[in-house]
Amino acid sequence: MKPILVTGATGFVGWHVARKLLARGEHVRALVRPTSRMRDLDGVETVTGDLRDSGSLQRAVTGCGIVYHVAADYRLWAPDSSQMFRSNVDGTRNLLAASRKAGVERFVYTSTVGCIGTRADGLGDETTPARLDDMTGPYKRSKFLAEQAALSSAQEGFPVVIVNPTAPVGEHDTRPTPTGKIILDYLKGGMPAYLDTGLNLIDVRDAAQGHLLACEYGKPGERYILGSENLTLRDIFSKLERISGLPAPTRRIPYALAYAAGVCSTGWARFTGVEPRVPLDAVRMARKKMFVRQDKAVRELGLQLQPVDGALERAVRWFRENGYC
Repeated sequence: MKPILVTGATGFVGWHVARKLLARGEHVRALVRPTSRMRDLDGVETVTGDLRDSGSLQRAVTGCGIVYHVAADYRLWAPDSSQMFRSNVDGTRNLLAASRKAGVERFVYTSTVGCIGTRADGLGDETTPARLDDMTGPYKRSKFLAEQAALSSAQEGFPVVIVNPTAPVGEHDTRPTPTGKIILDYLKGGMPAYLDTGLNLIDVRDAAQGHLLACEYGKPGERYILGSENLTLRDIFSKLERISGLPAPTRRIPYALAYAAGVCSTGWARFTGVEPRVPLDAVRMARKKMFVRQDKAVRELGLQLQPVDGALERAVRWFRENGYC
């Protein structure tokens, strides 16, 4: 049995991908950094390396038949955004090159719904055009360029399939993702008001299953949105109110006020080096509701979706039981 390499197995989605592969009896190998948290990787072979170190990637992919490249520098603010481009763009190119050299038979690249364009009717899909200039902030720009590298590799004949997860929610969000941070801030009482915005949520278990289905049934060079429910932020807070027993905010904050708060918070972060409470890029992204269609993944991959309420319940319970709030 050839090993299957998973990058990002110490993260949120990558951990769930690795667990599903293990449950299927696969030999899972994880690329980990020396500083990575290792205690939750029972049953996984680990190889120490870094996406920016081509030599370590060559060692990691040796003998592998499949690669799931889930790892990414996922932050909406960084004191040095060039590091994000090195990890997300250069790292993806490095891993693609190492995988091709090693004769990998299938490469699944985890992009993001942020690389999907928006339509006049508000619902984007895999055919909606998007440009680099449409990307807000270094995270989205770096992921867009990385996705282009994956597409170019597919056009050159390497079997790359791309998945574009929306906002995953569920348990084991150890270094809370921006979506997990929304849930955590809510539980801590840090959401006194809401912005008129929206996003698509997906149970992280379904997102992980979508990766495995993309590997099995996806067509090289194609993109598949892994999403479930389009919800306004107020809808999400209403669900969290029912689940947690904590009251949801009833006051809507004007976008201009949120923008001003983002400017001040991010400006102070540049001065202090401390992560901003309100990242300006997050506010700018929230100007548009990030609603999409996931019909293609359901139709072509056979992705079966569960209501996100269960995932939100597991997220709330996990954060509480693990001392996050």
